[in-house]
Amino acid sequence: MEKPIAFIIQARLASTRLPNKIMLPFWEEETILDILINKLKRFQNCSIILATSISPTNLPLVKYAQQAGISYFQGDESDVLKRFIDAAESQHIEHIIRICSDNPFLDLYAIEQLLFSIKDNDNYDYISFSVNNQPSIKTHFGFWTEYVTLKALKQVAASTNEALYHEHVTNYIYSHPNDFQIKWLPVPECITNRYDIRLTIDTENDFRTAQTIYSDLYKTRIPTIEDIVKYIDQNPQYLSCMQKEIINNTK
Repeated sequence: MEKPIAFIIQARLASTRLPNKIMLPFWEEETILDILINKLKRFQNCSIILATSISPTNLPLVKYAQQAGISYFQGDESDVLKRFIDAAESQHIEHIIRICSDNPFLDLYAIEQLLFSIKDNDNYDYISFSVNNQPSIKTHFGFWTEYVTLKALKQVAASTNEALYHEHVTNYIYSHPNDFQIKWLPVPECITNRYDIRLTIDTENDFRTAQTIYSDLYKTRIPTIEDIVKYIDQNPQYLSCMQKEIINNTK
């Protein structure tokens, strides 16, 4: 019997840099959240949980989840680690793929790669992608996600009260590799030694740049990471915009 896996989408609307960014029209009237949900629904063996907070600001996300036919959970506003643990326990989920809600370029092939790795490796607490010797979650690309067990998250919660590790759900795990079973997956060669691409969205400039690129690339097909990198290199004006945001928004 296959182990049940859930995508847990970390989402809130009160971003200080760009409020409501995931609910703004992004492409052909679709929001970033629409794009993510539609991508994740392709993986029919995985459930989807929208994990937001109890803040009234996030009530539109609850209504969105209800209309989209996916599960939702309202938890702690600042202790995101606790929110994930509580969300997983509410749905009896032991195996989690964590989704950041501001990554419209989330790569479908990478999710497939991650799912295959999860099925083949029962003993790992954490599986993700290594990008230039860094966890992908610490980069600006926005292509990848990460797998973690509920057991590992509970171990983190029991090990530290430090705010950093309760705000950034998996940071403690890859910062303490001797305490967990961790597996790193490779990424396409075109990413090697690239530190100048930013497609995760935090600011209005991020949003506008990503919106233009997405509109051009997704007209006829779902592009690969290689397609996206090639397109950006052919349009260097985007790289200068990205570089400014990388400098101003450290990971």
